[in-house]
Formats: sequence, C-alpha cells, structure tokens
Amino acid sequence: MTEELLPAWSEPFLAGARARLAREAGIACIDRTWAWGGSTGRGVTVAIVDSGLEAEHPALHGRVVERVAVELADGEPRVVADEAGDLYGHGTACGGIIVGLAPEVELVSVRVLGADLRGKGVAFLAGLEWAIERGVQVANLSLSSKSEALFGDFHEVSDQAYFRRLALVCAANNVPGPSYPSLFASVFSVAAHDVPDPWRLYYNPQPPVEFGAWGLDVPVAWREGGSIVATGNSFAAPHVAGLLALVLAKHPGLSPFELKAVLAAVADDPRA
Repeated sequence: MTEELLPAWSEPFLAGARARLAREAGIACIDRTWAWGGSTGRGVTVAIVDSGLEAEHPALHGRVVERVAVELADGEPRVVADEAGDLYGHGTACGGIIVGLAPEVELVSVRVLGADLRGKGVAFLAGLEWAIERGVQVANLSLSSKSEALFGDFHEVSDQAYFRRLALVCAANNVPGPSYPSLFASVFSVAAHDVPDPWRLYYNPQPPVEFGAWGLDVPVAWREGGSIVATGNSFAAPHVAGLLALVLAKHPGLSPFELKAVLAAVADDPRA
C-alpha cells in the first residue's frame, strides 16, 4: 500500500519505521500469559460508540446486551432505546473484531452516527457521558471530532472517564490534524499497522498516538450479516479494546494508567 493511502498517524507502526519504536528499557516482569492468559473477556462490558450494532450478526455471537441511540431534539441530545441497529456497518465491524479476541465480552451499542457515518459532536459527547454513567469498563471510539469549540468538553469527559476507571480506546483520525478525544493523554490512542495479525501490538514511546494495531486490509463484519475487507485506524482501535477486555477480565479493577503499563509491557518487539 502506498503512503498516500495510509491512514494518518500510522506511519510509526509500519515496517520501514518500526525500529524507531524500540526502547532502551522495557517492563520485563509482565508478559502476555500474566496479562491475559486463559481470559475470554467474561465479566467485562465494552461500549461501542459508533453507527450501532447489528445484534444478530453471526460475528457478534449474541454478545450484544444493550443498544441505545443519541437523538437530537432542537439541538439537545437525549439517549433513547435503539431499535434500528447498525445504520452503516462500521460499528458492527468494530464489535466483530472485539468479540474475535474476547469471545465472552458483553457489548453495549451507543449509536451516535447516522447512515452516512456522520454525527454531531454534542451527540458524541452525550454518548460518552452515557457510557460513563452506564459503568462499562472499556469504550471503543472509532470516531473523533475536529471541533475546536468542543475541545474543552471532550477533555473534561475524557478525564471523567479516566477517574471512573473507564478505558477510552480512541482511533486517531485517518487524515492529518488534531482530533478529539483521540490525542488526549488520558486515552488509549491507536493507529494502524500493516501486519495481518490481530495479536500484534506496538507501543510508541513518542506519542500522541501510543499504540499500533492491525488496521490495513482487515477482514471485518458488515451490515446484513456480511463482511468486507477494510483499512483505517477505526479497525486498529477495537483490537486494543479487545485486548483490554481480556486483561480486565483476568485482573478486574486495573486503572487506565495501569492498563497502559500492561500493554506497553507486552507490546511486540518492533525489530522482530
């Protein structure tokens, strides 16, 4: 794939640049067996803030336990039960990746995007606030906002999630430029790498984007029981969300700070 077609922010995780991810010292006392060996994600709830979830899709294995949508009435958001499901396919793709890694996780759909995969920043914020109050442990955000006017609001809600021990996993935008909350220090910022392995994880010691996961030419679930092959940071983020679900199922109560340390410890050697 040519550089012009790569999602932005993914450059540090690709083959020609990965050697620069090497660190002089790592955390050697934590390995993947300790982190998630034997875990299935059981007991962990992950919110997918996206275009909805097709609960009956075979890739989701019946793991959807709740679906809500954020509607705007006179510009004011309200959260209602969602009967429509996935309006685009994007949320189902993310959910399928997570269930593929953590097959006993529970999924909660928070639909904030429409059939054109677009949505309002205020709806996105309301969906995040609802997920915090719902008490999920992980939220996958394969979307972001470029609104400078909402910078402070997204920063505040990201801090609320952090202090409530909710791990926000945020895909960096596919095009250059700042987007929120993906580039905040309190979140798990993720961009794509090109290794076709759902367990391959890179840690970047030179943020803003800290983690690299498979995001190029990924087979994903799609609408109406279908599947496609897709590329984007959107599909890297749920790989990290799935790994976090595994860690939290085995080690309940770890804070986002501790979870970041675990992922950094078990990240793959970029020189291998």
